[in-house]
Amino acid sequence: MTNNPHISFEFFAAKTPEGKQKLKATCEELDKYNPEFYSVTYGAGGSTRDTTKDLVLDLQHNGYQSAPHLSFGGDNRQDVLSLVQSYRDAGINKLVALRGDLPSGIGGSKQLVHANELVALIREHSGDYFEINVGAYPEIHPEAESYSKDIYWLGEKFKAGADRAITQYFYNADAYFRFVDE
Repeated sequence: MTNNPHISFEFFAAKTPEGKQKLKATCEELDKYNPEFYSVTYGAGGSTRDTTKDLVLDLQHNGYQSAPHLSFGGDNRQDVLSLVQSYRDAGINKLVALRGDLPSGIGGSKQLVHANELVALIREHSGDYFEINVGAYPEIHPEAESYSKDIYWLGEKFKAGADRAITQYFYNADAYFRFVDE
């Protein structure tokens, strides 16, 4: 793990031709900031899995380093492994492994799997091929039992084989630096 910050930009998977054109123009504009990669969300329960895959492959084809979000969501292990293999076959070597959210209305009917288990599954089947990014929450994850438990689960993600933690935008810089120290 490195303490050097990296910049990436996150996109929702575009569903319309107009949205895809806007994303292409946005990439061209954001590229001046030299991001390490562009990540693409997976949608609650994998609801945008196919559009995510299409956008990731399109970004990669157009010379942009892309990193698809990946979660168990509503998918079984074999579906996840098949998707991971298709990314590998396309030359994608970065992933963002997340626990994932369930689509609204499903509630607790499906068991959520922690991101550390997803990281372990990817490592088990792909070795060190992928750089695996995981989520980190300097201002504490909204569902965390406590700050120390949040730090604990981040550690579990690294023990499972994560390479780097990424954060979303945060408002409290002191919270971020305390988080890094922890």
